[in-house]
Amino acid sequence: MKVAYVFPGQGSQKVGMGRDLYENFPSARAVFTQADEVLGFPLSRLCFEGPEAELRQTINAQPALVTVSYACLKAVQAVNRDGLPPPAFVTGHSLGEYTALAASGVVDFATVVYLARERGRLMHEAGLAKPGGMVAIIRFDEALLAEVCEETNTWLANINCPNQMVISGAHENLTKASELAKAKGAKRTIPLSVSAAFHTPLMESAASGMSEVLDTISFNDPLVPIVANTTAEPMTTAREIKAELLRQLCHGVQWQRSIEYMVGDGVATFIEIGPGQVLSGLIKRINTDVETLNIGDVPAIKNLVNPSP
Repeated sequence: MKVAYVFPGQGSQKVGMGRDLYENFPSARAVFTQADEVLGFPLSRLCFEGPEAELRQTINAQPALVTVSYACLKAVQAVNRDGLPPPAFVTGHSLGEYTALAASGVVDFATVVYLARERGRLMHEAGLAKPGGMVAIIRFDEALLAEVCEETNTWLANINCPNQMVISGAHENLTKASELAKAKGAKRTIPLSVSAAFHTPLMESAASGMSEVLDTISFNDPLVPIVANTTAEPMTTAREIKAELLRQLCHGVQWQRSIEYMVGDGVATFIEIGPGQVLSGLIKRINTDVETLNIGDVPAIKNLVNPSP
């Protein structure tokens, strides 16, 4: 019975995340301390105390989520390494792909938190240059939504699970796309609280900047295959991974297909490592037969290591 680790992306952040890990596990505290040192400001305090508006900013939310997720992983490994089954695959939703880099040994955590900060900065700047947003489309056909996007100059940014997709684009185009989707039968359209049109060609300047950043970093081949957001296929080389990190900035996240690929390869348990339970919820909608577990706080870690009878 294979296991996969999955790491959450932007949107799962909340004020207070990681504080109990910091207070209870030296291994987690070391992660937060290292993040503060690498970034040159107290990211840990922003995670624990906010303010929420500042934590929600893309430039801060991205390194914060990577830090908390990795702290969760290190905490459970320190308590009892046997308490966490080894993964057959690791993956993450959008930003979560960066946490997967550290989890699979591609780069160390210090490098990952630096890369997440740079990614957040570059995406924020791209959003200022070419403003846009994202809208969730509920209970609608993927082929019809692709037609809507083509007609309104928007893009299909996330295929999250059956009946939940996300489109991105300029604000005025998103308004048109939402109206057209509802006219064609979409159950609901929900504007998302994000600062830009992520996973679209409007992020090309971010991809260009990130390419320069990645050129300065040496990657290892992963110890565990990483399932890529854009292809829903496993990556086993450093070269593939660098290309994917650039490609996912401007292309859609194939989350549903990624989960389906892993299930087809024998994965029966998905362990969501990081704050919230967004990914677990999506996974259960994709396949009701698999098991999902969450490691996002101290009680979850203790229960995984010493399960209740």
